[in-house]
Amino acid sequence: MSFPPTLDHLVYTVPDLAGGAAAFEARTGVAPARGGSHPVGTANALVALTVDGARAPYYLEIIGPDPERDDPGPVRVFGIAGLEGPRLAAFAVRVDAGLEAAVERARAVGHDPGGIEPWSRATPGGTVLRWLLARRELPAYPAPVPFLIDWGRTPQPGLGDLPALELVSLRAEHPDPGSLEPALRALGADLEVATGPAPLLEAVLRGPRGEFVLR
Repeated sequence: MSFPPTLDHLVYTVPDLAGGAAAFEARTGVAPARGGSHPVGTANALVALTVDGARAPYYLEIIGPDPERDDPGPVRVFGIAGLEGPRLAAFAVRVDAGLEAAVERARAVGHDPGGIEPWSRATPGGTVLRWLLARRELPAYPAPVPFLIDWGRTPQPGLGDLPALELVSLRAEHPDPGSLEPALRALGADLEVATGPAPLLEAVLRGPRGEFVLR
């Protein structure tokens, strides 16, 4: 498996959600499903990620400013406010229980994954989904170290009724891959990281129009 088995989802940021989702459909042949709105000023669209054609607890989140939000100011989560174009900005790994313990394991090796925050999303049907995250704001470039998510009693979206693409691989680059190993190991993220000029995430997906790369 050329991606961490603990993978939960990929975060693909766009400066305009409607335009980003339409461009994604044109590129892949798959129309993302509307996800809903977050209190932080974002909204998303979702695509399940299958493995060998079978449903799995993985998905792609296309996220951008919520066009229906009350506050028209910049949306700073995941670096969205400074986006000039779409970007594979981050990925999350799943913690089924013991999120606090996972945070402490990471801090013990010198990586602070951030405090634990309650998050939620209001679906188009009016249902409010709730979960916990441990994350920090991204730097100018995506760091190939994941954030943590605990869905609690909320169903994991990748196993739901979503349009799907095949997840082929996930890899990363960093100027000093060795410096990331303790954090990745503590977070349970078995990720291939090659040496590169800047931090980079790259996913290979497959759909009706063949394989394509997100980065």
